[in-house]
Amino acid sequence: MTRSLRWMFVALALVLVVGVPVALRRIPAQAPDLSAATVLSRIRAAAGHPYSGTVELSGDVALPVTSHFTDVGALLGGRTTLRVWWRGPTEWRVAKLLVTGETDLFHDGATTTEWRYDTAKANQSIDPEVRLPRTADLLPPAFAARAVEGTSARDVRRLPARRIAGIGAVGLRIHESAPQASIDHVDLWADPRTGIVLRMEIYARHASTPSFSTAFTSYSPKRPSPAVIRFAAPQSVPVRFEQVLDIADAANQYAPVVPPQVVDGLKRSRSSTGAVGIYGTGLTRILAIPLRRRDAATLLDQVSSSSQMVGTDMGPSLMAGPLGVLVTDGDRSGWLLVGAVTRATLVAAAHDLVAGSRYR
Repeated sequence: MTRSLRWMFVALALVLVVGVPVALRRIPAQAPDLSAATVLSRIRAAAGHPYSGTVELSGDVALPVTSHFTDVGALLGGRTTLRVWWRGPTEWRVAKLLVTGETDLFHDGATTTEWRYDTAKANQSIDPEVRLPRTADLLPPAFAARAVEGTSARDVRRLPARRIAGIGAVGLRIHESAPQASIDHVDLWADPRTGIVLRMEIYARHASTPSFSTAFTSYSPKRPSPAVIRFAAPQSVPVRFEQVLDIADAANQYAPVVPPQVVDGLKRSRSSTGAVGIYGTGLTRILAIPLRRRDAATLLDQVSSSSQMVGTDMGPSLMAGPLGVLVTDGDRSGWLLVGAVTRATLVAAAHDLVAGSRYR
């Protein structure tokens, strides 16, 4: 083979490697002509369907509240790459890919194991009734399941098809009709065959760009092998069992209060029966966490020092995109309220919590 012929083969290989993917992205997405109600139904029916792939989270929901919420803030306020193997709601693994390695969540039944490669630490816990969001909650199918909760056919309309991870995905827009909502609409694109949501974008009121998106960059609807989701700790690494997972779990178990059943017209979820109140449906929700005086003082300082802070008669508040935060200032304790609701809703909810809570 002559030298010029070898270079011709190299050039051809480059064209195939670089040019073909670009050309594929430019092919117009094609998807079945399904009604909005049908797409909504298929998304709901996909709850137990397996999948695997790579997911990218992207957001500008910058939370200045760092104590107890560092991991949540990093997921919502930056760019994160995840790898997921999902056999079903009780069998899955999600890896957060880092420069220094990765952090994995292995879920088997009611038990979740967190494995940090960079520090060689393994922590195991039983899933509590209430906890803060984690990587698995922000996968497109899992997040979308929350978004479609309580949604009716009159709240949705079709969007043009879009190519996501090589799939001609059907689009759906959900309008948040609740007066308490700070989200204007949510856009979803789903695999038309399985109903698995491949991309989700959240738009705050009066925003032209999404505040947060979660999307597959590679995707397969095949059931992953059970071997890939099993956690096997290295022999030299002990697995520590955690009785308390985070600040929400701790407050729910030990805070001596019972929150009211309704705040600002939002009913308390049946999934929260302890000291923490979860109010609303879909994405229009408030998480109300009772705080010890020490934790309340720390969070009050952090929220008050933010340039986004606005004072209210119940305490300092801020809005980060569609996400609202308010910390009440009590004599012995306080409440942390977080949710995709308006500032007025947070203030009204804080009034109801303070007036309607009782000690147990």
